[in-house]
Amino acid sequence: MKILTHNMLTSNIIKSVKDGYPLKIAATEVQEVDVDFNPEFIQRLLAKLNWSVICEAITQLDATKDIELPENLTDEVKEDEDMLRKIHHVLLEVEVIEGKLICPETGREFPINKGIPNMLLNDEEV
Repeated sequence: MKILTHNMLTSNIIKSVKDGYPLKIAATEVQEVDVDFNPEFIQRLLAKLNWSVICEAITQLDATKDIELPENLTDEVKEDEDMLRKIHHVLLEVEVIEGKLICPETGREFPINKGIPNMLLNDEEV
C-alpha cells in the first residue's frame, strides 16, 4: 500500500464511526521501489491530498522517519524540485507490504497483506 493510497482510505462506513480518518499505520514490512519521477504529476496531485495526514503518516513508518516535509504546502514548495522529489518518494516509492491500518475511533484493525489493505467489514459492523 502506498502512502498515496493511505491518504484516501477511511473507516467511516463502520457503525457508529463518524469520520474514521485518518487511519493509523502499523507496518511490519515496508519496501521502497523505484518509480519514475514526474514533477507535473506530483504538483497536480498535491491539490487533492490531505497534507497533514501525509506528514503524520510518515512519522508512523521507520522507513520515512528521517524525511522532513514542510508543515504547509506553499507555492515555493510546489515549485522546488528537490522537495517534489521527496514528496514523490514518500507518496509513490514507499510501500507498506505487511501490517495493519487502525481506525482512530474504534481501534478496529484492517490487515495489510502483500501490499493490499483489506477493508472488508464483518456483518455486525455494517
